[in-house]
Amino acid sequence: MAGEASDNASKRIYLDYNASTPVAAEVLEEMLPYLQRFYGNPSSTHWAAESLTPALEQARSRVAAALGADSGEIVFTSGGTEANNQALKGVYFASRARGRHIVTTTIEHPAILNPCAFLQTLGAEITFVQVDGMGRVSPEAIERAVRPDTILISVMHANSEVGTIQPIKEISAIARRYGIPLHTDAAQSFGKIPVNVDELGVDLLSVAGHKLYAPKGVGALYVRKGTKIDSFMHGAGHESGRRAGTENVPYIAGLGKAAELAAELTFSSEIRRLRERLREGLRAAFEEKVRFNGDPDDCLPNTLNASFPGRNGQDLLTLFPEIAASTGSACHSGNATLSPVLAAMGISEYEGLGAIRFSLGRYTTKEEIERVLALFRERL
Repeated sequence: MAGEASDNASKRIYLDYNASTPVAAEVLEEMLPYLQRFYGNPSSTHWAAESLTPALEQARSRVAAALGADSGEIVFTSGGTEANNQALKGVYFASRARGRHIVTTTIEHPAILNPCAFLQTLGAEITFVQVDGMGRVSPEAIERAVRPDTILISVMHANSEVGTIQPIKEISAIARRYGIPLHTDAAQSFGKIPVNVDELGVDLLSVAGHKLYAPKGVGALYVRKGTKIDSFMHGAGHESGRRAGTENVPYIAGLGKAAELAAELTFSSEIRRLRERLREGLRAAFEEKVRFNGDPDDCLPNTLNASFPGRNGQDLLTLFPEIAASTGSACHSGNATLSPVLAAMGISEYEGLGAIRFSLGRYTTKEEIERVLALFRERL
């Protein structure tokens, strides 16, 4: 039985890297000393804390360098969700005397949409800008949504479901012209494509560790110098008074190493080739029975969203228990609902309910892609 279980595990194929990545060996190695030997509180003044402040600042410098930022502009958080909440709520509370209007899009992650919904209960007014059939928002639509009382624009850098990259640089030119801070959720883009805060022109940017081979439970928020933002977590004066809570040194050290690895981007071209092999293999096998969602060119190199019209994505995945992939649809009491992202793109339920998102990563192999194609040809 043990041998059979091991054999089944060896046949499993992980294609859900946009959901979470494994912790890289280099990252784990960076973390271990702070899990085993250096266990003090970094706010303490005795010998047990001596090595912790340098570790925090090295990680801060690594994240900053990967983003093209200054180390003093990096605030460590518990993950991308907290970073997004801090950006939205922090700017709102710091600026609501000047205005209460926020501009965002219809395809944002729930970590943006739900904080926006919460802020609406406090008097915020939110404009949700529509996207086109490729999942892209136009800068012109963002500009039309701007009002005299707009205090923040928040547009994701790349969509997690279909991979479409948003025109952040063009949107930032609009934001600067009106004197409005711009936030982008870069949880999916950082580590897959170049992310430089000055080239993008953003004032706030969110990072999630478990999307770039660091552990779950750590992230960062870039805050450009001069950006007005209130604290989100309140307590003691950690993170220069910007985020209360004893710093999670092992995970922060891991995030720093992961950011250093992400800056290399040495694997993206190979991942793109594998993604294209998967696309062409599915197209050759199923022709008009498959369609692909999102921009085929201006997209994340690892993401492929494939729809099988008339089918149900959840049911399709049950045919392939050895493949870890995902759908954007939700299933409640046996009834599937269309992904909000695909719905916002104007994709019908007939086509969209059969969508599967394949997201490749650093450890995906050509052999795995060929096996996925063989399984689809065999079982579908």
